[in-house]
Amino acid sequence: MKKTRISLAVAVTAVLALSACDSGSSSDSTAKAGTQSNLPTTVSSAPVTPSAESTPPATSAAPSSSAPTSASPTAPATSAKPATSKPPTPKPPTTSKPPTTTKPKPPAAQAGLDERCLTGRAICIDKRTDRLTWVIDGKVQYSTAVRFGSAETPTREGAFSINFKSRDHVSTIYHTPMPFAMFFSGGQAVHYSADFAANGYNGASHGCVNVRDKGLVQRLFNETRVGDKVIVYRSAK
Repeated sequence: MKKTRISLAVAVTAVLALSACDSGSSSDSTAKAGTQSNLPTTVSSAPVTPSAESTPPATSAAPSSSAPTSASPTAPATSAKPATSKPPTPKPPTTSKPPTTTKPKPPAAQAGLDERCLTGRAICIDKRTDRLTWVIDGKVQYSTAVRFGSAETPTREGAFSINFKSRDHVSTIYHTPMPFAMFFSGGQAVHYSADFAANGYNGASHGCVNVRDKGLVQRLFNETRVGDKVIVYRSAK
């Protein structure tokens, strides 16, 4: 019975001691603990699980700064600009000049006739080539062989015109026939010559222009008019 009272007293004392830890100051608790140090203390064997709040957070390493820490920052290397070659300047299209078109010479000029024969109506007589050419407005109508006067009685050169025509003319000086005569300078005329037709250039006139083609000189006589030009000249070689 005595043991039971002692045990009950110890239990009450333990309850009072626990109540002091929850509501009393720390010094009182220490004193009471010392007083009750000889009392048996029931120790809980349950492991204490630390709460999530009590676990210290893991210290994360500070991120290293990517900025350079050199005291004297090195200037960024200047990259060489790519050589930009200028595109070749396109040349304007070569505009080739059209070939100079010279006005085509009339057939009379192509035949080497005197320029005075290239206009109007002209009997053009060349003493170098021994040719007579009938030309109208620069167009050659036809041409024939002729002969001239001798050195003693030369055929005069120059620009003349038909001043008289005689179909069956006879020379009053030499008394020789001069059919289809077309006079241009005094007694000198273009006419048919039977001697020229027979002997050619073995003879000479007394200054007239002899024609040996009778049919052609007759045609010329019929086509020409008083006032038509007669050009007697010597062309260049």
